Amino acid sequence: MSDEEHHFESKADAGASKTYPQQAGTIRKNGYIVIKGRPCKVVEVSTSKTGKHGHAKCHFVGIDIFTAKKLEDIVPSSHNCDVPHVNRTDYQLIDISEDGFVSLLTDNGNTKDDLRLPTDENLLSQIKDGFAEGKDLVVSVMSAMGEEQICALKDIGPK
Repeated sequence: MSDEEHHFESKADAGASKTYPQQAGTIRKNGYIVIKGRPCKVVEVSTSKTGKHGHAKCHFVGIDIFTAKKLEDIVPSSHNCDVPHVNRTDYQLIDISEDGFVSLLTDNGNTKDDLRLPTDENLLSQIKDGFAEGKDLVVSVMSAMGEEQICALKDIGPK
């Protein structure tokens, strides 16, 4: 054997910590599931009876939590599905830049400047109008599987 040490630099991320396995038969409506590689909120679950191969099947209908697209999947109920770790964090809005990025104040006093304005027209106009009026705004940021997006807005009063 050689005495040389091998050093590996990994630039890839396996994504293992972004999801956890859960048996398909235990996933319920309003829960989360990964369908076609996208984190989804489950809006409908139906379970079929066991067929000739002995597996009951779960039919999931989910809405992508970032793009709002409808996705479907059918999985044997005894098999494991990936469930995303979904976090929701509130940040105070400090500034909106001209290129569509927002500056947010974190709990520890640092700023977070890597988030874009949401694509949802209604939410976008609420944020822009409230900021223009000088209101104190708190945005809720949903994060899952390495993606983050502003998903809600709270008005905590004038500055």
